[in-house]
Amino acid sequence: MPAEIRLVPCLSDNYAVLLHDDVTDATAVVDVPEATPVIEALEKEGWTPTHILITHHHADHTQGIPAVKARYGATVVGPKAEAAEIPGLDVAVVDGDPVAVGSLVGRVLETPGHTKGHVSYLFEGEDLLFSGDTLFTLGCGRPFECDPPVLWASLLRLRGLPETLRVFSGHEYTLSNARFALSVDPDNADLARMFAEAEARRAEGLPTIPSRLADEILANPFLRADDPAMAERLGLAGADPAAVFTELRERKSSFKG
Repeated sequence: MPAEIRLVPCLSDNYAVLLHDDVTDATAVVDVPEATPVIEALEKEGWTPTHILITHHHADHTQGIPAVKARYGATVVGPKAEAAEIPGLDVAVVDGDPVAVGSLVGRVLETPGHTKGHVSYLFEGEDLLFSGDTLFTLGCGRPFECDPPVLWASLLRLRGLPETLRVFSGHEYTLSNARFALSVDPDNADLARMFAEAEARRAEGLPTIPSRLADEILANPFLRADDPAMAERLGLAGADPAAVFTELRERKSSFKG
């Protein structure tokens, strides 16, 4: 594959991702939580960003855009529904739009819920999904601007993608996500395995992303709100999956583990 990936820790728990095309030397930065670490990573690799791909308008994903764009002149791509809130936006995209980074061709998936216009970027030929704050390793984002069922529908959409995808999300939340997941799904062996792997990686100062979509389907409780066993554990046997998801999301928001 011609794609190279570099993960760039930013702020306290954010990630930017560098996506580089070896064929053309085109490079995209996926979200820019802050400029300095992103610029340092680009300079270390000798890569010049041609594109900045933004998943949503929150400042911890966009506040580094002006400095990176001013330095390199990269084209800023982001969701049309949030165009007024994304600094320096050049290309406003909607569901299904193609996104090319050199020879790497992806497409836009509208995945609202965390914000009203949140998008994810799918590069299926490279087995890459950039899910922003919609789908985390063993978790999902808070539904700030939409009702929880909207986020559930977006997660269902992502769950239906090829299971071989590597999922790059926007935050290092895996350990706290895993602790909550175990509180609602304590007998899940795949979840226990992923928690142990995440603990080992964090102990070594390593990131826990990307994850594999196949593992998320097995272990992430937010992708399993339509599992009757999950509904029963929550005392919601027979409930609509959207209601089960809403209960899961509310429990996670108040979880203190």
